[in-house]
This record gives sequence, C-alpha cells and structure tokens, in this order.
Amino acid sequence: MGIIKVKNIKLYAFHGCLDEEAAIGSPYRVDVKVKADLKKSAKTDQLKDTVDYVHLNLIVKEEMAIRSKLLEEVAQRILNRFFREIPMIQKATVGVSKINPPIGGNVEEVVIVLSKKR
Repeated sequence: MGIIKVKNIKLYAFHGCLDEEAAIGSPYRVDVKVKADLKKSAKTDQLKDTVDYVHLNLIVKEEMAIRSKLLEEVAQRILNRFFREIPMIQKATVGVSKINPPIGGNVEEVVIVLSKKR
C-alpha cells in the first residue's frame, strides 16, 4: 500500500449558508490523501498503473465549483467521485478549509475533514 497526497490546492469558491458568501465568495484550500496499491506503478513507471494526481486535482476543482451551504457536503462529493472514478483507491481523506470564515472573530480557517474507504 502507498499514499499519494495533493496538498494546498488553492481555490476561490462560493460555499456557505450566508447570502453574502454566495455573492462574494472566499478563498479555500483542499488537501487530499489517498491510499492505493502502488507496487505495480513503482515497477512499470507507467501512469496507467497509479492514481493520477492530475485527475484528483480535476475532481477537486470541479466539485468546489458547485455551490454548497456546508463544507461537509463538498468534501463528501469529492470522496464519492474519487471512489467512483478511480478504482485503485482503497482509502481517501479530504480536508476542505475555508480561509478567514465570516464567523464574527479573528479565525484563520475552518477545516472539515472526511474519510472514506472501500
């Protein structure tokens, strides 16, 4: 088993329960960690034998572009697509961070982390 991480994917999106969040948007960060059997790709040196992190990034970008009220829903959609589109993945963890959330205080970020396994 091996691990592939895609860290600090920076995006601008429009998630949140407030009308202002839908209109103005805010910066987000997504971190991804997937576990898969990487023995074959370590021998063959072929992209088809591994989890393509370009594909992981594409899924994150596409799902983050779909507005949601809750970050939990966004993270779950990302996980669902990982497992639907990339059969090699055995376990995945997704962290979605809202930078400078509008919660009435000096808060750097709020992070939702979800995991899923086959």
